[in-house]
Amino acid sequence: MLHIRTPLILHPGLSTATRRIWLKLENLQPGGSFKMRGLGLLCEQAAQQGKRRVVCPSGGNAGLATAVAAARLGLQACIVVPQTTPQATRERIARTGAEVLVQGQVWDEANERALELSASADSEYVPAFDHPVLWQGHSTMVDEILEDCPQVDALVTSVGGGGLLAGLLTGLLRHQRQDCLIVACETMGSASFAAGLAAGHPVRLERIETVASSLGASRVAAWPLAQIQRFAYRSLVLSDAEAILGVVRYADDLRQLVEPACGVSLAVAYLDHPAIATARDVVIVVCGGVSISARQVAQWNALLPA
Repeated sequence: MLHIRTPLILHPGLSTATRRIWLKLENLQPGGSFKMRGLGLLCEQAAQQGKRRVVCPSGGNAGLATAVAAARLGLQACIVVPQTTPQATRERIARTGAEVLVQGQVWDEANERALELSASADSEYVPAFDHPVLWQGHSTMVDEILEDCPQVDALVTSVGGGGLLAGLLTGLLRHQRQDCLIVACETMGSASFAAGLAAGHPVRLERIETVASSLGASRVAAWPLAQIQRFAYRSLVLSDAEAILGVVRYADDLRQLVEPACGVSLAVAYLDHPAIATARDVVIVVCGGVSISARQVAQWNALLPA
């Protein structure tokens, strides 16, 4: 097992006598995000099958998690990133010993190259979000949440490609907890999940325009889109400014840095959003993110209203 058991803590300022806001600190995982759970499991299985190399297309978080997992397992890692991945993130991935290749303007182009590079028998293609093994790994988060807070009645999560959401649904179904409200959060420029819900099937966005670049999957996975119908759920599409508010307020409160892709979920609590008005125990998945810096948070903070 390459991931760690992360803490579930009460938010120090937002919890009240009638509603508790819990934070599942997945930003503390090796690699800085929840992705170590599923990607670590997939890499472990690849090593058991005799693979020598893993190839992952990623804008950042999945790539770093794959690179860290591969290094621990003695595998070679090739991470294919689009040109939009910040140089600092590329360098951080490379420091694990992974090969970092830059391909294309968007993730889809990086993915095409990764598929080509993983065609050999000794290589394993590692998708960023759309794979049942990933969902199985991510679902271990639910086991921990229910052990620490069995009375949870609402889960707040960010949705990009749908891997995290699929993991949460997998875990909740395993524990027969369809009574738990799911609050699925996106930003306006990357709302492929909301678009899929409206259409009744996955649809491809023409473009991604959001500061929350880690949510920038042009098409959400089909399985979580279908399975969420078995739950009470709310699909929220917030602004970039609200996602940034979540990042800045969280940095002030917890002295931790997360990406806007995570801040959009935190904003639900900071805004006292009506979606959680009737919940008593709300768990927010602090999914993390590596493409963030103190300087960037300070710049965003200067733009927020006083």
